[in-house]
Amino acid sequence: MVLSTENPELNYTLDKENLLQHIVNRIRQSLELQEILDETVAEVRSYLRTDRVKIYRFFEDGSGEVIAESVNRDRLPSLVGLNFPADDIPPHAREMFVKARQRSIVDVNSRQIGLSPLTQTKDGESSQFKEIIYRPVDPCHVEYLTAMGVNSSVVVPLMHHEKLWGLLVSHNAISRRVEERELEFLQLVADQVSVAIAQSALLSQARQQAEREKTVNRIAALLHSQPDIPLQAALEETITAFQGSGGRLYIADQTNHPSQSLSVGVQPIALDANNPAIEQLSSWQTFFSPEAKPSERTRIWAIADFYKQPELRTLAALFRSTSIRGVLVIALQYHQQFLGYLSIFRNEVDTEKLWAGHFDPDQRQLKPRNSFAAWKESKKGQPPNWTGNDLELAQALGEHFSMAIQQHQLYQQIQSLNARLEQQVRDRTLELEKATEQQKSLAQVIAKIRASLDIDTIIQAAVQEVREMLEADRAIVFRFYPEADCNAGEIVSEDVLPPFNSILLENTHDRWFVEEQSISRYKQGKVHAIADIHASGLPNYRVEILSQFQIRAKLVVPLLKGENLWGLLCIHQCSGPRQWEPSEIEFVVQIADQLSVALQQTELLTQTQQQAKQLAQTLHNLKQAQTHLIQTEKMSSLGQLVAGVAHEINNPVNFIYGNLNHATDYTRELLELLQLYQHYYPDPVAEIRDHAQEIDIDFLTDDLPRILSSMKTGADRIRQIVLSLRNFSRFDQAEVKAVNIHEGIDSTLMILQHRLKAKPEHPGIEVIKEYGDLPLVECYAGQLNQVFMNLLSNAIDALEEQSHLPNDGLEEETPSNLLPEEETQSDNSQRNPLLPAACRLSPTITIRTHLSQETNGESVVIQIADNGPGIPEKVKERIFDPFFTTKPVGQGTGLGLSISYQIVTERHGGTLHCESQLNHGTEFTIKIPLKQSC
Repeated sequence: MVLSTENPELNYTLDKENLLQHIVNRIRQSLELQEILDETVAEVRSYLRTDRVKIYRFFEDGSGEVIAESVNRDRLPSLVGLNFPADDIPPHAREMFVKARQRSIVDVNSRQIGLSPLTQTKDGESSQFKEIIYRPVDPCHVEYLTAMGVNSSVVVPLMHHEKLWGLLVSHNAISRRVEERELEFLQLVADQVSVAIAQSALLSQARQQAEREKTVNRIAALLHSQPDIPLQAALEETITAFQGSGGRLYIADQTNHPSQSLSVGVQPIALDANNPAIEQLSSWQTFFSPEAKPSERTRIWAIADFYKQPELRTLAALFRSTSIRGVLVIALQYHQQFLGYLSIFRNEVDTEKLWAGHFDPDQRQLKPRNSFAAWKESKKGQPPNWTGNDLELAQALGEHFSMAIQQHQLYQQIQSLNARLEQQVRDRTLELEKATEQQKSLAQVIAKIRASLDIDTIIQAAVQEVREMLEADRAIVFRFYPEADCNAGEIVSEDVLPPFNSILLENTHDRWFVEEQSISRYKQGKVHAIADIHASGLPNYRVEILSQFQIRAKLVVPLLKGENLWGLLCIHQCSGPRQWEPSEIEFVVQIADQLSVALQQTELLTQTQQQAKQLAQTLHNLKQAQTHLIQTEKMSSLGQLVAGVAHEINNPVNFIYGNLNHATDYTRELLELLQLYQHYYPDPVAEIRDHAQEIDIDFLTDDLPRILSSMKTGADRIRQIVLSLRNFSRFDQAEVKAVNIHEGIDSTLMILQHRLKAKPEHPGIEVIKEYGDLPLVECYAGQLNQVFMNLLSNAIDALEEQSHLPNDGLEEETPSNLLPEEETQSDNSQRNPLLPAACRLSPTITIRTHLSQETNGESVVIQIADNGPGIPEKVKERIFDPFFTTKPVGQGTGLGLSISYQIVTERHGGTLHCESQLNHGTEFTIKIPLKQSC
């Protein structure tokens, strides 16, 4: 731009406008406030030709700092980075800066200060200058500027949200007259700087919010990614996000959930083992408990200085040995239910601040500072500060932790319930197994008892079986002497382990063996069980007698013959005490009952054998019931659904198919009758002729048989589909049967035929079948069909996915400039040109079958391959894991391949293997034995 030498006023105006426009452009080009301020002060000082232009920013406590400066260092020292106390600017001056937007001009030599308030127009959009009014300046102000080496000063306030944000200041070492147009220019610059400040504040808020949301999302992903929540990892991420030195997560005691405490980083001193967690102390609960505070939405307590809270004196003692000074506590609640606390600790900090000269507030009104030499003020152990952004982040994370803990507790409840159910099932299974074994043994004993009519053989077999079944040390049968009125008798049978002495040959017919007072109890059929003779309360002489025969624990069951006491069946544990289980007692009682029956009625041997046979049949039925229960639980719901649908469709289809023949015959006869009418009555009445033309009788006569033929073809098709569904489900073939594997594959393909056909959003999928000559294969046909369904469905999904077309048929557009030249000229719009060449082939699924000779016999091999995009190596390692899926939420359960793997490996004793290479497709290989082992 060419300036006029004849019109300085015009040149000044142009310079001012150019500079102002330059500053405005700079503000628009950059969002970094410091860059804008640095360039602004440089441009303004260049324009005003003064010795210093600076921007001074106020802090919340009233002090401030020079944050941007352009200075002639030959005439004035630099003040950038120096802090000034709040008392340097009197309160009335601050008030005028805010209320009147007052600008001040000071000339030290003339001892004059010029004040120029700024008024707004009625519309509030522009400002008007009032005339600069000069008056004598305060001597203290003169001395203050003189000490700084300044003789001329101009101050313009910088506003943000109707608050005094800072000052735009111009200093000159010598006296200088400030014109109104310069003041006007400075005001315009200040207005633009205020705009930049507002933009910077918005940018800072946006960045803080974005960072906060990023932090919340990262931690929320940890908290909600899996049922077993990694609380420790989430707590560590939280402490890092708050730049804390440590923290704690305390989960309060809930029903069926004991309290839990996690910690990270610096912690208060450890409590005694008998003391509760810090969150359970009364001082903590008095101050932080939600019930102890008014109802608040956030439940957040931000404490900058822990030691300045009188209510926390007791807790403060636990923190003395640490550098923790600031504490942020978040009460975790979910639907009014208190869950615990999330606490973040911050250490005390050391601060350093560079001040512009020493400042004595007590001497401020008496004598201003005579030096502004920089000096550094250091403070140790200062409390950290919690910002509004910290509180917002705490509130968001508190909600996520609350939801995660609630979900975690629900998950634990479910896990605990499942564990209890599983334990109950295991316990019940053990009981059933034990009962089964006892029933087996009982059946064996009964069989041996009933296998002979010799009473000695029967008793010896019973004694041996009882001792072995109970794993006791000794078993005997004591028989009372007939017609004896006392407890005398003898041992008639014994089975004893070698380490222990036999008492069969001992003189045991005396009164020592059975106490007389016990006879009446035994006659009533009552059992006497002693776990330890030394702790049973028996008289000492009885303990001594039993100890002579190495008896430590015993179980005595009476043997009755009718209503008479015939003898006793005694089980001894000699190696140590033994707690007799109810099932064991019941088992011995049953043996005793059988012996009693054998003793009383040997003629009932046949009946007893039948009872043993029934017990064996019961055991067999129990096993069958268990096997049926396991099989029922593992049957796929898909087989039931398909079989049901096939059955329901089959009835109406048979009805339609059966009536089509009659409809065809009737139609033919009616058409023949119509032809006869047309032959013998070629000239019908006008009404019939008009109606025949209206309905096009010739076309109807020609098309109706074709329609009936098409309906019959369609009915045939439906019957084929129903047959395929029934073959696929194999619902009536839950056991191992010899089947045609190829029929199962073909039935599965029939069901999936609608997905193989071409659609607007993707081309059709070609199926190549390379079947070998296979005999009938022994397998669980329905379950194996489920494997075929899962593998073929996944192959179809992969081939559809490679076209990058969504399921709803909306085609994604691909910019033509991203395609290779030869691809842009291709007319095959159904294939995605961005895919590798191998994947751009026609979508194909290849199925191969053949026999394989193995060391343990022949095996059948089924290979299902596709030319899709392939599976990454990391994904391939986990494809058989339960619940692992790469499909979007709601489109896959992650159970298909896992169930298929179990069916092939566990149910059929085979193998399921996957081979895949990126851009070259995937192949699954199933190998099962030709015949299943029994």
